[in-house]
Amino acid sequence: MFYIGLDVHAKQITVCVLDHHGQVHDRCQVRQITQLLARLEQIDGPFAVCFEASTGYGHLFELLSKIATRVVVAHPGLLRLIYRSKHKNDRNDALKLAKLLYVGEVPTVHVPSAEVRAWRELITFRHRLIEQRTRTKNGIRALLRTVGVSAPRRPALWTKAGLAWLRALEFVQPLQALKRAMLLNALEGANRDLALVERELERWAGHQTAVRQFRSIPGVGPRTAEAVAAFLDDPHRFAHSKQVGAYFGLVPRQDQSGNANRLGHITRDGSATTRQLLTEAAWQAVRRSPTVRRYFERIHRGDPDRRKIALLATAHDLVRVMWSMWKHGTVWREPPQAA
Repeated sequence: MFYIGLDVHAKQITVCVLDHHGQVHDRCQVRQITQLLARLEQIDGPFAVCFEASTGYGHLFELLSKIATRVVVAHPGLLRLIYRSKHKNDRNDALKLAKLLYVGEVPTVHVPSAEVRAWRELITFRHRLIEQRTRTKNGIRALLRTVGVSAPRRPALWTKAGLAWLRALEFVQPLQALKRAMLLNALEGANRDLALVERELERWAGHQTAVRQFRSIPGVGPRTAEAVAAFLDDPHRFAHSKQVGAYFGLVPRQDQSGNANRLGHITRDGSATTRQLLTEAAWQAVRRSPTVRRYFERIHRGDPDRRKIALLATAHDLVRVMWSMWKHGTVWREPPQAA
């Protein structure tokens, strides 16, 4: 068995091959994935491959899985904790990956299927579209403040009637009128793209049992349910619910030594989009579910300074409940005493 470490970059790939004794058997550099595959196919014997997760890691994983006995994708954040060197270069990085693979100590990441990866990308893309639309709306409001015009309360500015009022608004300066027209065009385009993306997400989520389970929780809408389902992918890959909270970055940073135990801000690992959606869903769940509200109030303790802490703790608890529901095939049931 040969053990191969790859340091993958956009314009070159550094390869290090170890033999069954853990000694360097071969080193090389290639510029394209096709050249890498051709070089690996020339290896006389079975081999395992290891590389760090980065953009396009799923596609490379699928290509290597066709020719390698085993393909391992390493967690880049955990690798930095294992290897700290003042002499970092591509050759050394490839060698370190090969050595970790040889001793079986690679911190791995989960590689979802191509369909799930595309689903995740579309969910994240929708979030970017919403951010873009928000920037456009803020630009329109800033333009109105610049010319000293207040938007009417009725009709609301973003309704059809409100946008018609904005189009008919006269500006003294032609350049400001041009800016208004361009911002309105950008807003219409963002709304059109969002409708298209959400329609496709609804179609895809309609075939996912987990999404229907999650939506049984009061306050959890379709966007939160699909994001959690897509990024969890497989509930059985987590041994317990604490790993789920850590996976989404909802656990606090910890610095413990002796009797001192300091807890800081949350780690913010994993998908920022899913974490934001979970936080929004937690607010809704606090309003709609007596069980969730009781949990929130227990953490809140009536202290305004603990409001954000209680909200994050509720979001953390919520995603753990969602994982448990998916794993056991259940739906949300409000306890009789809470109702």
